[in-house]
Amino acid sequence: MSSAVPTTRERVVDAAVRLTAQIGWSQVTMARLAQEVGVSRQTVYNEVGTKPGLAEAMILRELDRFLGVVNEAFDAHPDDLVGAIRASAQRVLEHATGNDLLHAVVSATHGADTELLPLLTTHAESLLVAAKAVIAERITPYDVALDGPHLDAAIDMVVRVVLSHVMQPSGDPADTAEAIAWIAARVLG
Repeated sequence: MSSAVPTTRERVVDAAVRLTAQIGWSQVTMARLAQEVGVSRQTVYNEVGTKPGLAEAMILRELDRFLGVVNEAFDAHPDDLVGAIRASAQRVLEHATGNDLLHAVVSATHGADTELLPLLTTHAESLLVAAKAVIAERITPYDVALDGPHLDAAIDMVVRVVLSHVMQPSGDPADTAEAIAWIAARVLG
């Protein structure tokens, strides 16, 4: 299996995540990124725009990765909604464990780099909306005995509980996912 050669944009975003984890978001500059990637500073600007554009590119890429593991879990459990939720939660929590950008954002919430905090707060609502939309779409084929508003509330609950554990883990991903699945089973009927 061969992997595609990363685009310049992907290399810039990868380097930005790496640098953010190593030296902190406030120390990441377009010049430093250019040096790290081996391109001109203008190329970095052409690929990601301004520093806020870079931040958005980093967040959207990570969101895409997290939602990818959710989709894989649902694909693996086409006839078992609670199993799909359990697997989704576990995969998300496992992915979060080794995620450099998430670690840097969480560190920022604890005072390590206050300039990084806006990455999370500025995009938090849109990230939540995107996650809930994916779950709502993936739940559609399952037989769920809840009406629209109650189903929306159940989806919101599951997404928020998983995100809470992403931001502040309280145990092993498998054990946490099992607890989330237990709650989902009771709520979803």
